[in-house]
Amino acid sequence: MSSPLQRAAGGAKRALSASSSSSASLPFDDRDSNHTSEGNSDSLLADEGSDFEDSLNRSVKKRAAKRPPKTTPVAKHPKKGSRVVHGHNRKQSEPPANDLFSAVKAAKSDMQDSGYYPLTAPGPSWKKFQGSFCEFVRTLVCQCQYSLLYDGFPMDNLISLLTGLSDSQVRAFRHTSTLAAMKLMTSLVRVALQLSLHQDNNQRQYEAERNKGPGQRAPERLESLLEKRKELQEHQEEIEGMMNALFRGVFVHRYRDVLPEIRAICIEEIGCWMQSYSTSFLTDSYLKYIGWTLHDKHREVRLKCLKALKGLYGNRDLTARLELFTSRFKDRMVSMVMDKEYDVAVEAVRLLILILKNMEGVLTDADCESIYPVVYASNRGLASAAGEFLYWKLFYPECEIRTIGGRERRQSPGAQRTFFQLLLSFFVESELHDHAAYLVDSLWDCAGAQLKDWESLTSLLLEKDQNLGDVQESTLIEILVSSARQASEGHPPVGRVTGRKGLTSKERKTQADDRVKLTEHLIPLLPQLLAKFSADAEKVTPLLRLLSSFDLHIYCTGRLEKHLELFLQQLQEVVVKHAEPAVLEAGAHALYLLCNPEFTFFSRADFARSQLVDLLTDRFQQELEELLQSSFLDEDEVYNLAATLKRLSAFYNAHDLTRWELYEPCCQLLQKAVDTGEVPHQVILPALTLVYFSILWTLTHISKSDASQKQLSSLRDRMVAFCELCQSCLSDVDTEIQEQAFVLLSDLLLIFSPQMIVGGRDFLRPLVFFPEATLQSELASFLMDHVFIQLGDLGSGGSQEDHLQIERLHQRRRLLAGFCKLLLYGVLEMDAASDVFKHYNKFYNDYGDIIKETLTRARQIDRSHCSRILLLSLKQLYTELLQDHGPQGLNELPAFIEMRDLARRFALSFGPQQLQNRDLVVMLHKEGIKFSLSELPPAGSSDQPPNLAFLELLSEFSPRLFHQDKQLLLSYLEKCLQQVSQAPGRPWGPVTTYCHSLSPVENTAETSPQVLPSSKRRRVEGPAKHNREDVSPSQEESLKLNSIPPTPTLTSTAVKSRQPLWGLEEMEEEDGSELDFAQGQPLAGTQRSRFLGPQYFQTPRNPSGPGLGNQLMRLSLMEEDEQEELEMQDESSEERQDTDMQASSYSSPSEYGLDLLDSTELDVEDF
Repeated sequence: MSSPLQRAAGGAKRALSASSSSSASLPFDDRDSNHTSEGNSDSLLADEGSDFEDSLNRSVKKRAAKRPPKTTPVAKHPKKGSRVVHGHNRKQSEPPANDLFSAVKAAKSDMQDSGYYPLTAPGPSWKKFQGSFCEFVRTLVCQCQYSLLYDGFPMDNLISLLTGLSDSQVRAFRHTSTLAAMKLMTSLVRVALQLSLHQDNNQRQYEAERNKGPGQRAPERLESLLEKRKELQEHQEEIEGMMNALFRGVFVHRYRDVLPEIRAICIEEIGCWMQSYSTSFLTDSYLKYIGWTLHDKHREVRLKCLKALKGLYGNRDLTARLELFTSRFKDRMVSMVMDKEYDVAVEAVRLLILILKNMEGVLTDADCESIYPVVYASNRGLASAAGEFLYWKLFYPECEIRTIGGRERRQSPGAQRTFFQLLLSFFVESELHDHAAYLVDSLWDCAGAQLKDWESLTSLLLEKDQNLGDVQESTLIEILVSSARQASEGHPPVGRVTGRKGLTSKERKTQADDRVKLTEHLIPLLPQLLAKFSADAEKVTPLLRLLSSFDLHIYCTGRLEKHLELFLQQLQEVVVKHAEPAVLEAGAHALYLLCNPEFTFFSRADFARSQLVDLLTDRFQQELEELLQSSFLDEDEVYNLAATLKRLSAFYNAHDLTRWELYEPCCQLLQKAVDTGEVPHQVILPALTLVYFSILWTLTHISKSDASQKQLSSLRDRMVAFCELCQSCLSDVDTEIQEQAFVLLSDLLLIFSPQMIVGGRDFLRPLVFFPEATLQSELASFLMDHVFIQLGDLGSGGSQEDHLQIERLHQRRRLLAGFCKLLLYGVLEMDAASDVFKHYNKFYNDYGDIIKETLTRARQIDRSHCSRILLLSLKQLYTELLQDHGPQGLNELPAFIEMRDLARRFALSFGPQQLQNRDLVVMLHKEGIKFSLSELPPAGSSDQPPNLAFLELLSEFSPRLFHQDKQLLLSYLEKCLQQVSQAPGRPWGPVTTYCHSLSPVENTAETSPQVLPSSKRRRVEGPAKHNREDVSPSQEESLKLNSIPPTPTLTSTAVKSRQPLWGLEEMEEEDGSELDFAQGQPLAGTQRSRFLGPQYFQTPRNPSGPGLGNQLMRLSLMEEDEQEELEMQDESSEERQDTDMQASSYSSPSEYGLDLLDSTELDVEDF
């Protein structure tokens, strides 16, 4: 029995034979491309397999009709392959067309089955093939340009073949032929350009010969030049005819093809034509295609458009012809700066830079202002491109580097000052961002030389008569620090990623040279800058961070120790003067960098550190005695003590201050705070941190060498005492103290967990500490009271309250992360995770990522225990809801609906490993059934058990069950229900719902598949299983998982394009709750009919034949395209989504209903 494809091929051959026999005696009609497209669409509707043959025949007729008749001698033999017609007897010297068509049919069938063809096949060899294929087309034209190109037969037939194939429904044919046709067109354009040059040369030679005197003029020469001119003109007309045929027959239809790769090829090649042969192609009638395609939905097509335009706008000689195009599409090009695809946005900015350079006055101030904010974008490539635009717009005209004798002259100090003043005014007045580091990073690639002029920067900062305001000084300091860090480290600011793996050797050498230059210049000036701005914490903090960008060896090699002494003096003054955490942290880090034993000046830095710590320790001892002796302290005394403790805490974080013995006085202070409550909270917070750092530094000393038992015992006693103090602080009235105690306690418990003996450190086993049950319960209670609380809705994000609320959210996330780490490392009982998991759905937006990661790690540790914890979370929530509202109407409450959503999320967390999780899901169902029937109603009452509604939560896990397990669970539920003494007159609702979720799919009623609901996502489902044997009673009583689910039958998807209209609609999926587990999923109504048998997977036969199905599909595509064209011009790039366009949804140009990019359809006047 022949296949439908073979029958279609046979019909195509017969139709072709009939058409060829009739076309020999009928005149050809000169039809335009629109009529040709209509003819193609009719043939496609009539027979899908005959599209290539029909379009090929019509293309041959069209080329023959448009070609001017040639007068040939009668005796001349017909060319090879031409047809000789003698009345009604026809003789063809070429091979039968059926052989070619059969080959095409075979190739078409193979490509449809595999889905791959050379242009899309993966692998480097196929990538190379595409380049070789394009080179072959170019070489073919190059070798034929003086002979066969103008023969009439080879190129005409090749163009007809490519035109016919480019109109095929088979994507492989359409893609390959379009590529070949466009490359052929590009090669023809090169030939036409050469012919044009030859014509110009011929004209000059002719004019020169004609202008000679009568005695010098050669008539034979003039005649030969005239003949050569005529020959060149004929060749030019031939080439133009070929180019016109390719453009109208291929490009006009394929630049709006459904396949984005084909559209990209067309746009890329037309850009090449415009650049190489601008006299013919750089006109508005061709430019409009690029302008319309700027609105394309696919990234690659928009990218090709912008690259083509860059080649045009980059040539100043061509910009005069682009004025009308620029005025029409400038707004679109400016809006593409905000494209959702970063590479497209980068190309758009670079295109606007070329417009700014080569077309003065085209971009208005409003256009430029829409580009300025992009310099603060998170993508570094886009921000760098916007920084280059900003440089050419604002800075370059004022700070242009002039050249003398071909050499670049160094900018004058006045020009550099102008540059920094413009930079300051832009950053301050624009008010687009709070951090100048991002602006420096954006300008680094184009204005790095100016930004590395640290002499001008420091002179501006140290001038006495400067007119800089406070904000300008802070900004200038930030620019100085950012440029120094960029030059010495090469790292972008936080949030920006370069995407580069490393620096080249040349870049590393430049970086080292810049670091030396920076250090040599700033070492003498840094003490002066600190002395000038020491009173301002906002300015002195970045100045202290400058030290991390220095090459500190220069202090020794350059003999600059005196400047080191000055810096240490200024550092001590700054630390004593300020108590802000940022200043103290920067100062402690700077001193840590200097106190490196490798440096020769280590002794000086260590001595300065000892002096500073001695000063702070003496102050602390004096102030602590006053606090312990007196019952009341004024505000100044409290502030001084708190400031001293903050300074010590900041330095204890970076330096080992163990020899100053700060543990005992701090513990004494904390103990008084716990006993009396008279110690202010400003003092308690840094004291807690000091004790914490003291314990960690002691542990560091013990871990480095074998410690004695006495040292281990002493450290353990200190750690246990500190844990008790923190536990007492958890009930403090001050929230900051509670949160600080929780953070320190969770970190300390994690450090002294069993993990500390891993790696051959068994000698630390006596230090392992397990918290008691009371401490664990207090930690869990603290989490419920301080983390899982509802926050107010955030506003626009700009108000102070919004910033505070965001900071509070970050703090709560830190608290939750600390608690989850204790769970995963075995410090706390894993059952305590139920207090976290039960809030997964309610606080998904705030903590969803943390809870999800904790759930995943817990399942990796123990899958069975994790499943029990999930069930425990649901039980706890259900019990709380039952206590608050009672059993009546429980399943109608909003809180119960949220519980069902939570159960659905828990079910999704099992993932697609259905067989691996089989025993876990069955166990979860069994335990849930026991819980739902654990409490019975009072004797003589007809009410349902109070926990029975829990079965509705279990129904969310039913899709994770195999069919065999559903049968066993139904039997188990029936067995458990028989133990309930009071049975209602009608079934209980939760029992009905649960049984419905466990009911086998085969028992559902038959439903016609034609009424399937429309949907948005296609699901591939295995066929339903027929004649399934019933479960034996022994299997029903025991829940043994000894059966293996049968492997679903694999179905082919190669004939998707032949499904009728209803088959193309896809089933909707709610929140991803099903995840392709269709074989175990309860379906209601019409959805169940999809599993009735394998007939669902067979292609339904339409009684009207395959043509009707194709017609319906095309009608739906026409409706979609008509709706899409109305939104096309106003649709922004940010809202565009790339669509997955398959070859099965392809339609010929006339099938779109309306021409999407035609100016007449868009109410756009033609150029």
